[in-house]
Amino acid sequence: MPCRHLILILGDQLNHDNPALDGFDAAQDHILMVEAPAEATLVWSHKARIALFLSAMRHFAVQLEAAGLPLTYLKLGAHAYPSLSAAWRAQVLQLQPQKLIVCEPGEYRVLQALEQLAVEMGCALAVRDDTHFMCSRADFKRWAGSNKSLRMEFFYRWMRKRHDVLMEAGEPAGGAWNFDADNRQSFGKRGPQQLPSAPAVAVDAITHDVLADVAFHFPEHPGSLAHFVWPVTRAQALAFLDDFIQHKLGQFGPHQDAMWQSSHGPGQSKSMLGETPGESQQAQATPFLWHSLLSSSLNLKLLDPREVIAAAEQAYRQQRLPLASVEGFIRQVLGWREFIRGVYWLDMPGMASANHYQHQRALPVWYWTGDTHMNCLRQTIGQTLEYGYAHHIQRLMVTGLFGLLAEIDPRQVEAWYLAVYVDAVEWVELPNTAGMALYANGGRFTSKPYVASGAYIKRMSNYCTGCRYKPELRSGPEACPYTTLYWHFLAKHHDTFAANPRTALMAKNFERLDADERMRIAAHADKVLNGLDAL
Repeated sequence: MPCRHLILILGDQLNHDNPALDGFDAAQDHILMVEAPAEATLVWSHKARIALFLSAMRHFAVQLEAAGLPLTYLKLGAHAYPSLSAAWRAQVLQLQPQKLIVCEPGEYRVLQALEQLAVEMGCALAVRDDTHFMCSRADFKRWAGSNKSLRMEFFYRWMRKRHDVLMEAGEPAGGAWNFDADNRQSFGKRGPQQLPSAPAVAVDAITHDVLADVAFHFPEHPGSLAHFVWPVTRAQALAFLDDFIQHKLGQFGPHQDAMWQSSHGPGQSKSMLGETPGESQQAQATPFLWHSLLSSSLNLKLLDPREVIAAAEQAYRQQRLPLASVEGFIRQVLGWREFIRGVYWLDMPGMASANHYQHQRALPVWYWTGDTHMNCLRQTIGQTLEYGYAHHIQRLMVTGLFGLLAEIDPRQVEAWYLAVYVDAVEWVELPNTAGMALYANGGRFTSKPYVASGAYIKRMSNYCTGCRYKPELRSGPEACPYTTLYWHFLAKHHDTFAANPRTALMAKNFERLDADERMRIAAHADKVLNGLDAL
């Protein structure tokens, strides 16, 4: 008997209030979830990223079945459909639904595939607004208007007022909209003190099977499964939220931009495939510092942003946690996360091919291995391969900054970011990479390129200690590649930097260099750019 509605639930839509399920009738409707190999190979996905999606999906499927909802769940295996489209097409042919229903996907590519399938199969398609987000695509489009340049700060203030978050009598709590100036401290020579331990995650039978499946089906993919430390159920995600609020949020703000070399190097821990299901896996604290580790749970929709924001604001009001820390965290969720999603849908598909500087160099091979003499990149990439994680400054001002200064093709950098981080979904990854890290969209929502020399990394971390390169040197065999390429970048784009009030000082600093120094920088930059794989 043909079904009325075939409900498609995607791998990052694991919330029980998924709008695609509104009006669901178990007597007439059917749910489809698919594990498609192509979703792991479209970019060369980190093993932990694949495992996170699959484990969370399988746990969610168990919950749907326990609730008595009719579900077809297509797993990886010898008879798996190669792609989402192939699986959808087969199920439409089999079930003959009157209508396909889905919540808005997180990727333009997936939405296009759905629309094409509906036309091809002659089946009605309903794409429902994603109510997980606090600003709909339509509302963001109205807010943005016809402005060519968008700024998150103004959007954030609008969202604060609209949702009455950290507001007091119509004014921002504490008399200011943000406290960024208080949240950019380094750790100093002593490094981070009294770090809270990272929460533990139980590796149950479902996750254990997933880890084995990923190791079997994707053996050559980058990254490790040795430290799978991510929530895969709503209960685990709520435990991570509670842990962050109770043990980390108060200290989150001051050092949220700081970095510190972990004593735990990649590849030193045993594989979890030998663990007994039910054992807990706990990450070392150093890589995570005071960061929340909630982005993957938010992006899989195991957590709702409203409850995350409410928990943080309640901690400020009831526990008197520092406003700078609480506001800084809320700005990431209510401001940046919602803003980035709005910009993604507003600017696609052009965003995916944007290349403002026309950079064309290939991504160095060591982005996939961490095998580089630059200690900051070795540490950041090593940590990324170990956990599928790096915090926002490691992404923006280490791996991203190098990609910009080294003139790497944005599409290759963007594919790398989408591949290696467990929280990566294109709606959040692409705007952050193209817009923030690489300036590929020419300043659509940033007022300047985020460029700096090795001095910034030295100030905000201990990565430069023991590195073969010296951040204070602009040229020569010991010169930090960041420093050399920073000055080369200023030389190449001097006029536009000089004309921008936010970068004019950088241009003036370049003008102070004498002709010989400029020639030495140019010559050494040429060597660096033509030997990226050997750095």
